[in-house]
This record gives sequence, structure tokens and C-alpha cells, in this order.
Amino acid sequence: MARSVKYHVKNLGKKDEAAAELDVEALGEGRYAVTVNGKRHELESLVLPHGSVSMLIDGHSYSVDFDEKKDEVGVLLRGQFTRFDVADERKLRLRAAAAGFSVEGKQTVTAPMPGKIVKVFVKVGDEVAEGQGLVVVEAMKMENELKSPKAGKVTEVITKEGATVENGAPLVVVE
Repeated sequence: MARSVKYHVKNLGKKDEAAAELDVEALGEGRYAVTVNGKRHELESLVLPHGSVSMLIDGHSYSVDFDEKKDEVGVLLRGQFTRFDVADERKLRLRAAAAGFSVEGKQTVTAPMPGKIVKVFVKVGDEVAEGQGLVVVEAMKMENELKSPKAGKVTEVITKEGATVENGAPLVVVE
């Protein structure tokens, strides 16, 4: 039984163009049925010793080079290099979930372990960005920068440089 995988592919060079749906069905022995936005193509591939891939697509022969970095795939075809964002259904759902998650309301940043406050970067009234460093705690001879969980305003700075803190001690409040 042939297995089919659906991908969403976005040409990173064409920001205004919508992502294409790509359905790839493995037929065995280097053969695939690839459906792009509803149009089916027959494809045969062979990886060559130097790393290029020889492809026969709908009866036409191509030499293709790929450069993969995380979710991006660079494709060199006919002397032209194009970079694509490629995500399967699972990655697309994970991206959507991560993008929809945000911290709201008053957030208290606490010490993750007992230690000493080495540096306080903020004061009451400062506007901070999500991920901005607030305070550095030294614990077990390691310095740990604690970052803001959200964009907002610093409403309390409970600690000061040189203070010794316990695990879970409140340090900074961001609203």
C-alpha cells in the first residue's frame, strides 16, 4: 500500500504568493506520484554519487541539488537557486499552536534555584519586550539570565544586586 504525505510549500522568494499543497505518494523503487495544488505528476529519482538527484518528471529529465536547513529547502534547478519553506501537517499544527500562545496578565519572574543576584537590568516603570533580559542569577558557578515572559511594563523589582535568593523567590513583576 502506497503511503502519502501532505506538505505545505512556500517559495521564500515570493512573499505575496500563497503556499502550495504538495501530496507525495511513494510508489516504491524511487518512484513517486506528486500532486501539486491538485495536478498530479509522475516522478522517478536517483541520487547520484556526487549528491545531486537525477529526476524524471512527466518524461522530462532534470538534475537537481538540494540544500536542507531545518524547515527550509534550497533547490538548484537549471542554474537557478530557490529557497522553500516546507512543513508537513504536524509541523503546521505545531507552528499554529506556538504562534497562538501568549502570556497575559501580571507575570512574576522567580528564581529557578537558590543563588545570588549578579545584575538587575530593569527598574520600575521600564517597558520591556518579550524575551528581554531582566535579571542575572548566579547559581552553582553559572550565570543564568532570566527573561521577560511577555512584553509589558515592570511594576515591581523585588530583588537587588548582591542579594541571595531561594528557589522560587519572586524577583521582578511584569504587567
